[in-house]
Amino acid sequence: MKIKVITVGKLKEDYLKKGIAEYCKRLNRFGTVEMIEVPDEKTPEKASQAENQQIMAKEADRIQGKIGDRDFVVVLAIEGKQLPSEKLADKLESAKNSGHGTLTFIIGGSLGLDPVIKKRANMLLSFGLLTLPHQLMRLVLVEQIYRAMMISAGSTYHK
Repeated sequence: MKIKVITVGKLKEDYLKKGIAEYCKRLNRFGTVEMIEVPDEKTPEKASQAENQQIMAKEADRIQGKIGDRDFVVVLAIEGKQLPSEKLADKLESAKNSGHGTLTFIIGGSLGLDPVIKKRANMLLSFGLLTLPHQLMRLVLVEQIYRAMMISAGSTYHK
């Protein structure tokens, strides 16, 4: 099983890098983990809606180049479905058993994601209505992926 996490923008904070690296190391027992950063576009101070759409389209092109045809794609979106960890584990296990060799998770940039990426998704997932920094969301996401894998493995990690 391959797990890809595609994010827009560069992670800068050392403490987040260390936390993400720890969970990626733990996830290696379930398969390979690939963290992919695609460059974000600079957004002008008072960008118009049209400019914002162009920016998201450029970022979407970069993201699409990293998604395989047979990937099971989970897009993080505020309008996505909120699931308890056990249900997320069930969904990911089902995707794995359906012949998807790669689980691909996508976190957009500060403007969000172009609709073309959301349409490609097999699942829209929300971690709630709270606004979290995209960089912190990476750490939360990899921990939840690890938790889901541990639940599926019957581990006591999830209590």
